[in-house]
Amino acid sequence: MEIERKYLIDTLPEDYQDYPCRHIEQAYLNTDPVIRIRKDNNKYELTYKSKGLMAREEYNLPLDEASYQHLLTKIDGRLIRKKRYMIPLNDSLTIELDVFEDDLAPLLLAEVEFPDEASALSFTPPEWFGTDVTFSSEYHNSTLSLK
Repeated sequence: MEIERKYLIDTLPEDYQDYPCRHIEQAYLNTDPVIRIRKDNNKYELTYKSKGLMAREEYNLPLDEASYQHLLTKIDGRLIRKKRYMIPLNDSLTIELDVFEDDLAPLLLAEVEFPDEASALSFTPPEWFGTDVTFSSEYHNSTLSLK
């Protein structure tokens, strides 16, 4: 189960580039249900996600590069490219700051994953977080892939 909150970011924190960065490209073979392929640095995977907003089932399967490249020819919509900065928030939480590239730039989103729904619902975001878009499917990457 993936439980996360998602926020628009208007202004990046000054030190965000000091944190570990992953280069991600992802695309969707289907958006209902969500079936995604992703290259995360040099790791490849196929993901199924159930319906939902804050909490969704998620299953990941490893792919090799050749399988990823083959499936890339079958995607619906655009290939999403982004840099993901991993910013520690406290002992147990990490901010995943996505800086979108190409035609989705200058979109900035931050996600925080939680161990349970109670923690997610009681979360107070840092001051630099903007609008909470957790309960809007408009900012799901699967939706962005079709815009």
